Amino acid sequence: MNDDIVSLFCDVDDFCLEFEPIFNKHLIQDGHRKRIRKRKMALSEVMTIIIWFHMLGYRTFKAYYTKEVMKHLRGEFPNLVSYNRFVELMGWALFPLCCYLEGKKGRCSGISFIDSMSISVCHNLRISSHRVFSSVAARGKNSVGWFYGFKLHLIVNDQGELLAFHLTPGKVDDRKPVLKMVKGLFGKLFGDKGYISQELFKLLYERGIVLVTRIRKNMKNKLMVIFDKLMLRKRAIIETIHDQLKNICQIEHTRHRSVINFLVNVVSALIVYTYREKKPSLNIRVSDFCDLPAVIL
Repeated sequence: MNDDIVSLFCDVDDFCLEFEPIFNKHLIQDGHRKRIRKRKMALSEVMTIIIWFHMLGYRTFKAYYTKEVMKHLRGEFPNLVSYNRFVELMGWALFPLCCYLEGKKGRCSGISFIDSMSISVCHNLRISSHRVFSSVAARGKNSVGWFYGFKLHLIVNDQGELLAFHLTPGKVDDRKPVLKMVKGLFGKLFGDKGYISQELFKLLYERGIVLVTRIRKNMKNKLMVIFDKLMLRKRAIIETIHDQLKNICQIEHTRHRSVINFLVNVVSALIVYTYREKKPSLNIRVSDFCDLPAVIL
C-alpha cells in the first residue's frame, strides 16, 4: 500500500475515532435517529477514498473507483462496496469532511488575501435544460464572462494556507459573505476592486481588520503605504490557488448528478489542497516594510 495513502488513512481515522461517538450521540439525542446502524465500510475508509481521488488526478470518479480502488486497493479496503453503493455513501461523509477541513486550516498571520472563483455546473448553452442544480445554482459573471453555477469564496494567508471558505450561488455579490468569513482574523485583508465598500470597510475595521483594495478609475487617488501597494501586486497568490484547485484538485466539472455529492467534491478538493507541501507563498518579513513611506495609489 502506498505510504501516502497510509498516512492519509491514519490521519482521517484518528479524526473519526474522536468525531463519530460525539456525532452519533448528538443525532440520537436530537431524535434524528433512534439507533446507529453499522455500515459495511467504516467512515474513515469512505473519507479516505474520496480524498485520495483528488490526489491521483483522475478526471472522473467512476474511472478512479472501478480502475484504481476496486483493482488495486481491495486488499487495503476489504469491505469495498459497488460503485453505485459507494456513491450513495458519499453523502454520509459530507458533514465529517467539513469538520475535518476545519481542522486543516492555517493560522492568520495578519496578512490575508480574499477572492472568489467561479464553479460552473454546465455549459452556458445547456442552462435552460439543466435540472440537477436548477434550485440552487445561478447565473454569475466574472472577468472571463458569464457562467452558471456557484462562487467559491476563499481567504488565504501569505503562506498560501486556507483560512476560510464560503460557497454561494453565482449571482451573489462578492462582498456579501465577507463578514461571515473573517471570524478570528486580524490585520490586513487584501482584495480586488469588487470588495470596495465604505460600509464593509467600517464593519471590518471595528473587528480589527483593515480592508485594502485598489481604486476604480472614477475614484480619487489616495495615499497608501508602500507595503500595502506591494501586497496588492501579490494578490496573484490566491489566483494561483484557484488554478490549482481547478486543474489539479478537480474541483470543477459538469458531470454531477447530485447536489450533495457536488458539495463532497468541493470540500474534499479543498482538503487535498491543504495537504500540498508546496503551496503558493510570499517570503516576506513585515518588519522590513514598517518604515517605508506612503505613496499615491
